[in-house]
Amino acid sequence: MPSSTRPRVVILGAGFGGLGAAKALSKEADVTVVDRHNFQTFLPLLYQVSTAGLAADHVVHPVRGALRKTGIKFRMGSPISVDHKNKTVKLDSSETLEFDHLIVALGSATADFGVPGVVEHGLGMKSVNEAITIRAEVMRRFEDLARFEDDTRLSIAVVGGGPTGVEMAGALAELKRGPLKNDLAHAANHIDIYLIEAGPRILPMFSEKLSARAESDLHKLGVFVKTNTAVREIQSRKIILKEGEPIPAEVTIWAAGVKGEPTAGLLNLPIVGSRIDTDENLEVNHYPNIWAIGDINGSKNADGRFYPMVAPVAMQQGKWVAKQILRKHAGVALKPFKYIDKGSMATIGRHKAVVEVGKFRMSGPLAWYAWLWLHLFYLLGGRNKIGTIADWTWNYLTFDRGNRHIMDTL
Repeated sequence: MPSSTRPRVVILGAGFGGLGAAKALSKEADVTVVDRHNFQTFLPLLYQVSTAGLAADHVVHPVRGALRKTGIKFRMGSPISVDHKNKTVKLDSSETLEFDHLIVALGSATADFGVPGVVEHGLGMKSVNEAITIRAEVMRRFEDLARFEDDTRLSIAVVGGGPTGVEMAGALAELKRGPLKNDLAHAANHIDIYLIEAGPRILPMFSEKLSARAESDLHKLGVFVKTNTAVREIQSRKIILKEGEPIPAEVTIWAAGVKGEPTAGLLNLPIVGSRIDTDENLEVNHYPNIWAIGDINGSKNADGRFYPMVAPVAMQQGKWVAKQILRKHAGVALKPFKYIDKGSMATIGRHKAVVEVGKFRMSGPLAWYAWLWLHLFYLLGGRNKIGTIADWTWNYLTFDRGNRHIMDTL
Protein backbone atom coordinates (compact mmCIF):
# COMPACT_ATOMS: atom_id res chain seq x y z
CA MET A 1 0.00 0.00 0.00
CA PRO A 2 1.27 3.49 -0.78
CA SER A 3 2.43 5.59 2.17
CA SER A 4 1.11 9.09 2.78
CA THR A 5 4.24 10.32 4.57
CA ARG A 6 7.37 11.57 2.86
CA PRO A 7 10.11 8.94 2.75
CA ARG A 8 13.33 9.65 4.61
CA VAL A 9 16.26 9.17 2.23
CA VAL A 10 19.91 9.19 3.25
CA ILE A 11 22.44 9.46 0.41
CA LEU A 12 26.06 8.50 1.05
CA GLY A 13 28.21 10.46 -1.38
CA ALA A 14 27.89 13.88 -3.02
CA GLY A 15 29.28 13.04 -6.44
CA PHE A 16 27.45 13.15 -9.76
CA GLY A 17 25.06 10.36 -8.81
CA GLY A 18 24.45 11.37 -5.21
CA LEU A 19 23.67 15.01 -5.94
CA GLY A 20 21.57 14.06 -8.95
CA ALA A 21 19.45 11.70 -6.86
CA ALA A 22 19.12 14.26 -4.06
CA LYS A 23 17.86 17.00 -6.34
CA ALA A 24 15.44 14.64 -8.08
CA LEU A 25 13.96 13.61 -4.70
CA SER A 26 13.96 16.99 -2.98
CA LYS A 27 10.29 17.81 -3.62
CA GLU A 28 8.94 14.38 -2.67
CA ALA A 29 11.18 13.19 0.16
CA ASP A 30 13.15 14.29 3.22
CA VAL A 31 16.72 13.95 1.96
CA THR A 32 20.03 14.03 3.80
CA VAL A 33 23.30 13.92 1.85
CA VAL A 34 26.46 12.68 3.58
CA ASP A 35 29.99 13.17 2.28
CA ARG A 36 33.42 13.22 3.89
CA HIS A 37 34.12 16.53 2.12
CA ASN A 38 32.02 19.66 2.09
CA PHE A 39 32.65 20.03 -1.65
CA GLN A 40 32.14 18.09 -4.85
CA THR A 41 35.14 17.54 -7.13
CA PHE A 42 34.69 17.68 -10.89
CA LEU A 43 36.92 14.69 -11.59
CA PRO A 44 36.99 14.97 -15.42
CA LEU A 45 39.05 18.19 -15.16
CA LEU A 46 41.29 17.11 -12.30
CA TYR A 47 44.15 16.31 -14.67
CA GLN A 48 44.23 19.98 -15.71
CA VAL A 49 44.93 20.94 -12.11
CA SER A 50 47.79 18.41 -12.14
CA THR A 51 49.29 20.02 -15.23
CA ALA A 52 48.84 23.68 -14.21
CA GLY A 53 46.01 24.31 -16.67
CA LEU A 54 43.40 25.15 -14.05
CA ALA A 55 43.39 26.49 -10.51
CA ALA A 56 42.36 23.84 -8.00
CA ASP A 57 39.37 25.82 -6.71
CA HIS A 58 37.86 25.88 -10.21
CA VAL A 59 37.11 22.14 -10.13
CA VAL A 60 35.42 22.00 -6.71
CA HIS A 61 32.06 23.34 -5.58
CA PRO A 62 30.55 23.54 -2.07
CA VAL A 63 27.94 20.85 -1.51
CA ARG A 64 25.75 23.25 0.45
CA GLY A 65 25.95 25.69 -2.45
CA ALA A 66 24.73 23.00 -4.85
CA LEU A 67 21.85 22.15 -2.49
CA ARG A 68 20.85 25.71 -1.65
CA LYS A 69 17.08 26.38 -1.60
CA THR A 70 16.26 22.68 -2.09
CA GLY A 71 15.47 21.80 1.53
CA ILE A 72 18.04 19.01 1.41
CA LYS A 73 20.15 18.52 4.55
CA PHE A 74 23.89 17.93 4.44
CA ARG A 75 26.19 16.22 6.92
CA MET A 76 29.96 16.14 6.57
CA GLY A 77 31.25 12.75 7.62
CA SER A 78 31.86 9.15 6.60
CA PRO A 79 29.65 6.13 7.31
CA ILE A 80 31.13 3.61 9.72
CA SER A 81 28.23 1.16 10.07
CA VAL A 82 24.64 0.46 9.07
CA ASP A 83 22.04 -1.06 11.37
CA HIS A 84 19.82 -2.83 8.86
CA LYS A 85 17.23 -3.92 11.43
CA ASN A 86 16.59 -0.42 12.76
CA LYS A 87 17.39 1.31 9.45
CA THR A 88 20.04 3.66 10.75
CA VAL A 89 23.49 4.64 9.53
CA LYS A 90 26.18 5.79 11.96
CA LEU A 91 28.73 8.42 10.91
CA ASP A 92 32.25 9.01 12.19
CA SER A 93 30.93 12.26 13.65
CA SER A 94 28.97 10.05 16.13
CA GLU A 95 25.69 11.11 14.55
CA THR A 96 23.14 8.43 13.70
CA LEU A 97 20.74 9.01 10.81
CA GLU A 98 17.43 7.19 10.38
CA PHE A 99 16.26 6.27 6.91
CA ASP A 100 13.48 4.62 4.96
CA HIS A 101 15.75 4.39 1.92
CA LEU A 102 19.54 4.43 1.78
CA ILE A 103 21.39 5.31 -1.43
CA VAL A 104 25.05 4.35 -1.52
CA ALA A 105 26.91 6.59 -3.97
CA LEU A 106 30.42 6.46 -2.53
CA GLY A 107 32.25 6.49 -5.87
CA SER A 108 35.57 4.82 -6.55
CA ALA A 109 39.21 4.70 -5.50
CA THR A 110 42.45 4.03 -7.35
CA ALA A 111 42.95 0.32 -8.15
CA ASP A 112 46.51 -1.00 -8.11
CA PHE A 113 45.55 -4.44 -9.54
CA GLY A 114 48.05 -6.02 -7.17
CA VAL A 115 51.05 -4.34 -8.80
CA PRO A 116 53.78 -3.89 -6.16
CA GLY A 117 54.93 -0.32 -5.52
CA VAL A 118 51.85 1.52 -6.78
CA VAL A 119 50.86 2.74 -3.32
CA GLU A 120 54.44 3.61 -2.34
CA HIS A 121 55.69 5.19 -5.56
CA GLY A 122 52.68 5.91 -7.79
CA LEU A 123 50.62 9.10 -7.77
CA GLY A 124 46.86 8.67 -8.05
CA MET A 125 44.32 10.93 -9.73
CA LYS A 126 41.20 10.81 -7.55
CA SER A 127 41.35 13.96 -5.41
CA VAL A 128 42.40 17.60 -5.46
CA ASN A 129 45.20 16.81 -3.01
CA GLU A 130 46.56 14.16 -5.36
CA ALA A 131 46.34 16.56 -8.31
CA ILE A 132 48.23 19.25 -6.42
CA THR A 133 50.83 16.65 -5.41
CA ILE A 134 51.39 15.65 -9.04
CA ARG A 135 51.76 19.27 -10.08
CA ALA A 136 54.20 19.92 -7.25
CA GLU A 137 56.27 16.84 -8.08
CA VAL A 138 56.55 17.77 -11.75
CA MET A 139 57.46 21.38 -11.00
CA ARG A 140 59.90 20.40 -8.26
CA ARG A 141 61.71 18.03 -10.65
CA PHE A 142 61.76 20.76 -13.29
CA GLU A 143 63.44 23.08 -10.81
CA ASP A 144 65.99 20.33 -10.15
CA LEU A 145 66.79 20.21 -13.87
CA ALA A 146 67.15 23.98 -13.92
CA ARG A 147 69.55 23.77 -11.00
CA PHE A 148 71.66 20.94 -12.45
CA GLU A 149 72.28 22.68 -15.81
CA ASP A 150 73.61 19.43 -17.30
CA ASP A 151 72.31 16.51 -19.37
CA THR A 152 70.29 14.91 -16.56
CA ARG A 153 66.89 13.78 -17.88
CA LEU A 154 63.54 13.80 -16.13
CA SER A 155 61.20 10.95 -17.07
CA ILE A 156 57.49 11.21 -16.29
CA ALA A 157 55.44 8.06 -16.89
CA VAL A 158 51.66 7.81 -17.08
CA VAL A 159 50.41 4.25 -16.64
CA GLY A 160 47.05 3.55 -18.27
CA GLY A 161 45.96 4.31 -21.82
CA GLY A 162 42.33 5.14 -21.14
CA PRO A 163 40.89 8.68 -21.42
CA THR A 164 42.42 9.82 -18.10
CA GLY A 165 45.89 8.60 -19.02
CA VAL A 166 45.74 9.97 -22.55
CA GLU A 167 44.53 13.37 -21.39
CA MET A 168 47.18 13.50 -18.67
CA ALA A 169 50.01 12.56 -21.05
CA GLY A 170 48.89 15.12 -23.63
CA ALA A 171 48.56 17.87 -21.01
CA LEU A 172 52.03 17.12 -19.63
CA ALA A 173 53.47 17.29 -23.15
CA GLU A 174 51.86 20.68 -23.74
CA LEU A 175 53.10 21.89 -20.36
CA LYS A 176 56.61 20.89 -21.40
CA ARG A 177 56.40 22.34 -24.94
CA GLY A 178 54.84 25.64 -23.84
CA PRO A 179 55.24 27.16 -20.36
CA LEU A 180 58.24 25.12 -19.21
CA LYS A 181 60.11 25.67 -22.46
CA ASN A 182 59.46 29.38 -22.17
CA ASP A 183 60.68 29.31 -18.56
CA LEU A 184 63.91 27.47 -19.34
CA ALA A 185 64.28 25.68 -22.67
CA HIS A 186 67.32 23.60 -21.66
CA ALA A 187 65.49 22.05 -18.72
CA ALA A 188 62.25 21.48 -20.67
CA ASN A 189 64.13 19.76 -23.49
CA HIS A 190 65.43 17.20 -20.99
CA ILE A 191 61.94 16.02 -19.97
CA ASP A 192 60.64 12.71 -21.38
CA ILE A 193 56.99 11.72 -21.14
CA TYR A 194 55.83 8.11 -21.44
CA LEU A 195 52.33 6.68 -21.77
CA ILE A 196 52.25 2.99 -20.87
CA GLU A 197 49.33 0.75 -21.85
CA ALA A 198 49.14 -3.02 -21.26
CA GLY A 199 46.73 -3.56 -24.15
CA PRO A 200 47.38 -3.41 -27.90
CA ARG A 201 46.10 0.16 -28.26
CA ILE A 202 45.22 3.25 -26.26
CA LEU A 203 41.59 4.34 -25.84
CA PRO A 204 40.27 0.80 -26.40
CA MET A 205 36.67 1.95 -25.94
CA PHE A 206 36.97 3.99 -29.16
CA SER A 207 37.20 2.70 -32.72
CA GLU A 208 40.61 1.57 -33.93
CA LYS A 209 40.75 4.57 -36.26
CA LEU A 210 40.24 7.09 -33.45
CA SER A 211 42.67 5.23 -31.20
CA ALA A 212 45.29 5.45 -33.94
CA ARG A 213 44.52 9.16 -34.39
CA ALA A 214 44.98 9.79 -30.66
CA GLU A 215 48.29 7.89 -30.64
CA SER A 216 49.48 9.88 -33.65
CA ASP A 217 48.56 13.15 -31.94
CA LEU A 218 50.49 12.10 -28.83
CA HIS A 219 53.53 11.23 -30.93
CA LYS A 220 53.38 14.70 -32.50
CA LEU A 221 53.46 16.17 -29.00
CA GLY A 222 56.57 14.16 -28.21
CA VAL A 223 55.00 11.49 -25.98
CA PHE A 224 56.55 8.02 -26.06
CA VAL A 225 53.53 5.70 -26.33
CA LYS A 226 54.21 2.14 -25.18
CA THR A 227 51.42 -0.33 -25.97
CA ASN A 228 51.48 -4.07 -25.19
CA THR A 229 53.57 -3.03 -22.20
CA ALA A 230 52.45 -4.60 -18.92
CA VAL A 231 53.83 -3.25 -15.65
CA ARG A 232 55.24 -5.74 -13.13
CA GLU A 233 56.41 -3.33 -10.42
CA ILE A 234 56.74 0.38 -9.67
CA GLN A 235 60.02 1.39 -8.07
CA SER A 236 61.17 4.79 -6.83
CA ARG A 237 62.85 5.86 -10.08
CA LYS A 238 61.81 3.28 -12.65
CA ILE A 239 59.06 0.97 -13.83
CA ILE A 240 59.78 -2.74 -14.10
CA LEU A 241 57.95 -4.38 -17.00
CA LYS A 242 56.77 -7.96 -17.35
CA GLU A 243 58.77 -8.07 -20.58
CA GLY A 244 61.55 -5.80 -21.80
CA GLU A 245 63.85 -3.23 -20.28
CA PRO A 246 62.73 -1.04 -17.36
CA ILE A 247 61.37 2.44 -18.15
CA PRO A 248 62.92 5.35 -16.22
CA ALA A 249 60.33 7.27 -14.21
CA GLU A 250 61.19 9.86 -11.60
CA VAL A 251 57.45 10.59 -11.48
CA THR A 252 54.90 7.81 -12.04
CA ILE A 253 51.24 8.75 -12.44
CA TRP A 254 48.90 5.78 -12.03
CA ALA A 255 45.83 6.08 -14.27
CA ALA A 256 45.37 2.37 -14.97
CA GLY A 257 41.94 2.04 -13.41
CA VAL A 258 39.66 2.37 -10.41
CA LYS A 259 37.68 0.15 -8.06
CA GLY A 260 34.64 0.63 -5.87
CA GLU A 261 35.28 2.80 -2.82
CA PRO A 262 36.49 0.48 -0.01
CA THR A 263 34.32 2.30 2.56
CA ALA A 264 31.40 0.30 1.17
CA GLY A 265 32.84 -2.72 2.95
CA LEU A 266 31.85 -1.17 6.30
CA LEU A 267 28.15 -1.19 5.46
CA ASN A 268 27.54 -4.95 5.83
CA LEU A 269 26.29 -5.22 2.27
CA PRO A 270 27.09 -7.94 -0.28
CA ILE A 271 30.14 -7.14 -2.42
CA VAL A 272 30.84 -8.52 -5.88
CA GLY A 273 34.36 -7.69 -7.00
CA SER A 274 34.78 -4.23 -5.51
CA ARG A 275 31.16 -3.15 -6.03
CA ILE A 276 27.94 -3.58 -4.08
CA ASP A 277 25.86 -6.48 -5.43
CA THR A 278 22.75 -4.89 -6.92
CA ASP A 279 19.95 -6.07 -9.17
CA GLU A 280 18.69 -4.60 -12.43
CA ASN A 281 16.54 -2.13 -10.48
CA LEU A 282 19.62 -0.67 -8.70
CA GLU A 283 18.44 -2.17 -5.40
CA VAL A 284 20.94 -4.14 -3.31
CA ASN A 285 20.27 -7.87 -3.55
CA HIS A 286 18.43 -9.17 -0.46
CA TYR A 287 18.40 -5.69 1.12
CA PRO A 288 15.12 -3.92 0.28
CA ASN A 289 15.15 -0.12 0.24
CA ILE A 290 18.93 0.05 0.00
CA TRP A 291 20.27 1.18 -3.36
CA ALA A 292 23.69 1.59 -4.95
CA ILE A 293 24.55 3.88 -7.86
CA GLY A 294 27.57 5.08 -9.81
CA ASP A 295 31.00 3.50 -9.53
CA ILE A 296 29.97 1.43 -6.50
CA ASN A 297 26.95 -0.09 -8.28
CA GLY A 298 27.24 -3.79 -9.13
CA SER A 299 24.41 -4.08 -11.66
CA LYS A 300 25.21 -5.60 -15.04
CA ASN A 301 24.13 -4.63 -18.52
CA ALA A 302 22.56 -6.85 -21.18
CA ASP A 303 25.99 -8.25 -22.02
CA GLY A 304 26.54 -9.40 -18.44
CA ARG A 305 29.20 -6.76 -17.77
CA PHE A 306 29.39 -4.13 -15.06
CA TYR A 307 28.50 -0.63 -16.16
CA PRO A 308 31.57 1.53 -16.84
CA MET A 309 32.82 3.71 -13.98
CA VAL A 310 32.12 7.01 -15.73
CA ALA A 311 30.15 10.12 -14.81
CA PRO A 312 27.27 9.62 -17.32
CA VAL A 313 26.39 6.28 -15.73
CA ALA A 314 26.30 7.84 -12.26
CA MET A 315 24.16 10.76 -13.42
CA GLN A 316 21.63 8.53 -15.16
CA GLN A 317 21.46 6.12 -12.23
CA GLY A 318 21.03 9.02 -9.79
CA LYS A 319 17.92 10.22 -11.59
CA TRP A 320 16.64 6.67 -12.07
CA VAL A 321 17.02 5.61 -8.44
CA ALA A 322 15.01 8.67 -7.40
CA LYS A 323 12.17 7.47 -9.64
CA GLN A 324 12.51 3.95 -8.22
CA ILE A 325 12.16 5.17 -4.64
CA LEU A 326 9.08 7.20 -5.52
CA ARG A 327 7.62 4.20 -7.39
CA LYS A 328 8.17 1.96 -4.39
CA HIS A 329 6.75 4.56 -2.01
CA ALA A 330 3.63 4.75 -4.17
CA GLY A 331 3.31 0.97 -4.37
CA VAL A 332 4.17 0.85 -8.07
CA ALA A 333 6.32 -1.86 -9.62
CA LEU A 334 9.99 -1.05 -10.15
CA LYS A 335 11.52 -0.79 -13.62
CA PRO A 336 14.98 -2.07 -14.60
CA PHE A 337 17.67 0.50 -15.25
CA LYS A 338 18.89 0.82 -18.83
CA TYR A 339 21.96 2.91 -19.53
CA ILE A 340 21.78 5.18 -22.57
CA ASP A 341 25.31 5.47 -23.91
CA LYS A 342 25.66 9.00 -25.26
CA GLY A 343 29.19 8.40 -26.52
CA SER A 344 32.76 8.94 -25.43
CA MET A 345 35.27 11.72 -25.86
CA ALA A 346 38.87 12.43 -24.93
CA THR A 347 41.16 15.38 -25.51
CA ILE A 348 44.83 15.06 -26.35
CA GLY A 349 45.79 18.72 -26.54
CA ARG A 350 45.14 21.99 -28.31
CA HIS A 351 42.84 21.32 -31.29
CA LYS A 352 43.35 17.59 -30.68
CA ALA A 353 40.47 15.42 -29.44
CA VAL A 354 38.37 12.41 -30.40
CA VAL A 355 34.59 12.00 -30.10
CA GLU A 356 32.54 8.89 -30.78
CA VAL A 357 28.75 8.74 -30.51
CA GLY A 358 27.37 5.52 -31.94
CA LYS A 359 28.61 5.33 -35.51
CA PHE A 360 29.40 9.06 -35.57
CA ARG A 361 33.10 9.80 -35.15
CA MET A 362 34.95 13.08 -35.08
CA SER A 363 38.48 14.23 -34.37
CA GLY A 364 40.52 17.41 -34.55
CA PRO A 365 39.51 21.00 -33.71
CA LEU A 366 35.73 20.47 -33.82
CA ALA A 367 36.01 17.52 -31.45
CA TRP A 368 38.21 19.63 -29.19
CA TYR A 369 35.68 22.46 -29.03
CA ALA A 370 32.89 19.93 -28.36
CA TRP A 371 34.93 18.52 -25.47
CA LEU A 372 35.47 22.00 -24.01
CA TRP A 373 31.81 22.94 -24.25
CA LEU A 374 30.48 19.71 -22.72
CA HIS A 375 32.82 19.82 -19.72
CA LEU A 376 32.07 23.47 -19.13
CA PHE A 377 28.34 22.69 -19.27
CA TYR A 378 28.52 20.07 -16.52
CA LEU A 379 30.90 22.02 -14.28
CA LEU A 380 29.07 23.15 -11.13
CA GLY A 381 28.94 26.82 -10.11
CA GLY A 382 28.91 30.04 -12.09
CA ARG A 383 32.16 31.17 -10.46
CA ASN A 384 33.86 27.94 -11.54
CA LYS A 385 32.60 28.30 -15.09
CA ILE A 386 33.87 31.89 -15.34
CA GLY A 387 37.20 31.01 -13.75
CA THR A 388 37.67 28.03 -16.05
CA ILE A 389 36.85 30.09 -19.13
CA ALA A 390 39.37 32.70 -17.97
CA ASP A 391 42.09 30.09 -17.41
CA TRP A 392 41.41 28.36 -20.73
CA THR A 393 41.36 31.66 -22.62
CA TRP A 394 44.64 32.76 -21.06
CA ASN A 395 46.25 29.40 -21.81
CA TYR A 396 44.99 29.46 -25.38
CA LEU A 397 46.08 32.99 -26.23
CA THR A 398 49.44 33.03 -24.45
CA PHE A 399 50.55 29.36 -24.55
CA ASP A 400 51.21 29.91 -20.84
CA ARG A 401 49.82 28.31 -17.67
CA GLY A 402 49.75 30.55 -14.65
CA ASN A 403 49.12 27.81 -12.09
CA ARG A 404 52.66 26.42 -12.01
CA HIS A 405 52.84 26.58 -8.23
CA ILE A 406 54.48 24.14 -5.86
CA MET A 407 51.83 24.14 -3.14
CA ASP A 408 51.78 20.65 -1.70
CA THR A 409 52.29 19.91 1.97
CA LEU A 410 56.02 19.25 1.76
